Amino acid sequence: MLGRFPERGPLGAAGGRDRRRRPRRRHPPHSASHRRRLLTIALRRGSSPDFFIRARLILPIVDSENDFESVVSLSKANFARATELWTSPERVQEPPYFGWLSSEVPTYEPTTLNLKTKLHSQPVGVRPIAELEPTDHPLAVEQRIGITLARVQAIAEQLLHPQE
Repeated sequence: MLGRFPERGPLGAAGGRDRRRRPRRRHPPHSASHRRRLLTIALRRGSSPDFFIRARLILPIVDSENDFESVVSLSKANFARATELWTSPERVQEPPYFGWLSSEVPTYEPTTLNLKTKLHSQPVGVRPIAELEPTDHPLAVEQRIGITLARVQAIAEQLLHPQE
């Protein structure tokens, strides 16, 4: 995962619950509890009044495609609508939701936090795609025209070996 998640609740986990040392329960793949767990993983509401959804930020690379997992903040109404349609095949017919990129991607100046986005719904089981507003921000430019493999390597190195 390339993007960093926003600050979490006071006890470390989203929503303020501490899940350390709690054994994971296995749910049958088609059970209601399994579907709720998948929804909870993809749609996160932290302890703050913000509403977050995980999305794919696609940056074209020469001879390949790389997905960056990012987090987008939605309004309460858009979050409610996305939640309502999360398991519905009709969700792909929804117009894009407006949101704010809530992931900080290192090496970008100015910060990538709070870039305007359009969140495009995908078929059930596929993460939404975050499209950045076409601005002159370096990340938005690279989403439109592409990114070099050397730049991807520089970002990966920064993530793996951050300067202290």
